[in-house]
This record gives sequence, C-alpha cells and structure tokens, in this order.
Amino acid sequence: MSTDTRMDAPTPAEATVRPAPLAAALPEGGDQHGLESTLDLLAGMDLAHSPEHDVARALELMVTHAEFPCLGAKSVFRRGGLAHVVLDDMTDPDVPARLLERLRAFAGDIEGEKGFHSFIATFRGPVPTDEATFEAALFQLLQRLHDADDESWADGVGTDPNDPHFAFSAGGTAYFIVGLHPAASRVARRAPLPTLVFNPHDQFEELRAEGRFDHMRSTIRRRDVDLQGFVNPMVADHGDSTEALQYSGRQHPTGWQPPLEVHVDPEPERAASTRIGGRTGDAGTDHSTNRSTDHSTTTSAGSGSGCPFGHHATEQANDQPGEQG
Repeated sequence: MSTDTRMDAPTPAEATVRPAPLAAALPEGGDQHGLESTLDLLAGMDLAHSPEHDVARALELMVTHAEFPCLGAKSVFRRGGLAHVVLDDMTDPDVPARLLERLRAFAGDIEGEKGFHSFIATFRGPVPTDEATFEAALFQLLQRLHDADDESWADGVGTDPNDPHFAFSAGGTAYFIVGLHPAASRVARRAPLPTLVFNPHDQFEELRAEGRFDHMRSTIRRRDVDLQGFVNPMVADHGDSTEALQYSGRQHPTGWQPPLEVHVDPEPERAASTRIGGRTGDAGTDHSTNRSTDHSTTTSAGSGSGCPFGHHATEQANDQPGEQG
C-alpha cells in the first residue's frame, strides 16, 4: 500500500526553516548507529519543520533498524502494508474529520486482504516533553475522534474502555492503538514526532487462529529485553486487563482508568449482540453497556508481546532469518 503523507502547505514562518535533509544526516540509514543513538539523531533534526517525506522516512528508519524489536512492524514496512499520513497539530479542530476519512479509506483498501496492515498518523506537534502529557493528548484526540464518528461501534469488541475485551472503534472498524513519541521511556516507542498507529483488530484474531500468538510473543519479548534490558511492564501478562492500558506506553498505577467516554446507540448494539465476526454464537454479558455480547475470542490484542506497533507476528520466518515463529 502506498504511503500517504499529504498535509497542508506550511505557513510562511514554517517555510523559512530549512533543517538538514534526512539523507545527509543519515546517508547510510540508521544501522551504523544503535537504535537509541539513531533516534537521538532523528530527534535533533527538527522534523516538525521537515518535508513530509523526511517525516515518513524517519519512522521507517526507526522500524527497520536491526535492533527494533517488533517483527510484525518490520514486515508491514517491507511489504508496503501501511498508509501514513502526516498532519500538523494533534489539537487542530479538523483533525478528527480528516483522520476518520483516511481511516475509512484505509479499511476499505485492505478489506479481504491477508497479512498485516497499519494506518499511521504522525503529527508535527505539539511535541511532548513527558509521557503523561503525551498520554493526555492521545486520549483527548481519541475522544474527539469518537465524538465525530457517526458509525456504529465495531462488532465483536467491548465498548467500555475498562473492559478486557475493549478495542477502539473508528469508522466501524476495531483498532488496537499504539502511541509513539520522543519522550517515551521505552526505546521502541521513541519516535521523533508524536505518532498514532492504528492496527486493525481482526488481524490479531487471525494470528491466534493460526496458532502463532504464543511463540511470537516470546520472540518479541526477548528482542525487547535485548534492546531495553527488561520487559515492558505494561505489556507483561495483564490477564483480564483492558488493552487501553497499553495505548500510550506509559506505566500506570493500580486503579488507573482510561480517560475515554464511549457513547453507543443501544438499538444497534442489541441487534448485534450475538453477531460476532459474521457468526451467531452464545452470548456473554457486557455489564458496562447492559448488552449481551460474545467476547470469548477478543482478549486484549496487544497484551504480552512488547511490540510497540501492537503486532505480534507476520511472515517472520521468511523475513527474519533465525527468527522462526
């Protein structure tokens, strides 16, 4: 899938800033440096005012670096299974409508396709200085995105952000959200600009059905430990925890609740109560929304892998020699 990096023309003030081109700063890519050093170099390039192709290339250098732990994300970039849009400010009033339009187009483009895909939105600002600030901006944007969305909540996932079966819905499609930003404590989350990755939830269920989940979780954890020195505590075995705990990458205290309020139309929800993934099944109970839903196969998508893009695996046996899964 081609990369979409269209954005508004820069303001005159922005146009006067001319940072060194990315190719000049890293002429051989990033692998001659460690991943952390490469990210430090990228963070110092003032990418907020760089051409959009440099913004997209910077994220590609991060993900395709040899030390980056997530094999699924690497495969998505190698195989072109992504759409990448570069926008100005996360707080701009037109961002929700623009994101919904792009997400609907993305979902339509990949419908019926096998393999893994990601929709990536990178923002030129505001650039956070700590994890709490980024997390607040992430959930504020998700709230605005949900408030602007006139589609019904995606089938087969919970609507309560505290529910272990919750997944974020946009344009009628369920996504596992991954936030990346330069102030992240985890190296693999430390993108040079604030970025949200939308991973379609169905691909995780496909992975489980193929029996590849557990082995790939172990592989990615090992790679993440090699990079960071210890497993990300927010993607350890949470058990029955909401995947929203993992969206921003920040470690949360006990009792933390996602700052997201979901509004659902009860009539469509009741109609869809026993229709999961196009089939009819026995209904469980979603107490948060007073509706019956079978969530038996929709456990937290990102739980336990350590993969900053939320992917657990994809064609890694062919793409990564020595990393069999």
